Amino acid sequence: MNHYITGATIKMLREKQRMTQSQLAEKLCVSDKTISKWETGKGFPDISLIEPLAGVLHVSLPELLSGEQIINTNRAANILKSSIYICPICGNVLHSTGSAMVSCCGVALPPLEAESADDGHQMNCETIEHEYFISVEHPMTKDHYISFVAYCTAQRFELVKLYPEGSAEARFFSRGHGMFFWYCNHHGLFSKRI
Repeated sequence: MNHYITGATIKMLREKQRMTQSQLAEKLCVSDKTISKWETGKGFPDISLIEPLAGVLHVSLPELLSGEQIINTNRAANILKSSIYICPICGNVLHSTGSAMVSCCGVALPPLEAESADDGHQMNCETIEHEYFISVEHPMTKDHYISFVAYCTAQRFELVKLYPEGSAEARFFSRGHGMFFWYCNHHGLFSKRI
């Protein structure tokens, strides 16, 4: 992140909690003069105090650092506009139905943008009884493989994890129109509407 905590943010969050500088200082085991210095911009909290400060002010670390409150409202979300995040270090697959700040292995992850498949990543979809049988024309070597296939409808997001030296195939119960996503560990995320 490019931000550090501003004095105005600390003061605003402290006042929102109806706390005096002395009360905040007591909870953090610092002097009230220290809190005053932070709030007037004459000093900054030590890195070791950031997490306790966020806890005392009842905000998350990103909220404290950005000065913007993240409000979790119960909103209608279109799951078809879901975001997918992949950790480049461990390969973890994360999914969110709304905007999110996602990190894994200490790395902030941007949402992936799905592309239309090129010739080396074509996906075949066959309907067999009440299932979609998905296969991707792609080698599955230890170094270059399809990591997962996902099926997203208006109500569900289903993911099948694939492994190197396995087959690039998956089955999903047919639930109507939606999107298929598949991820190549070298070339990124692809999608196809059905």
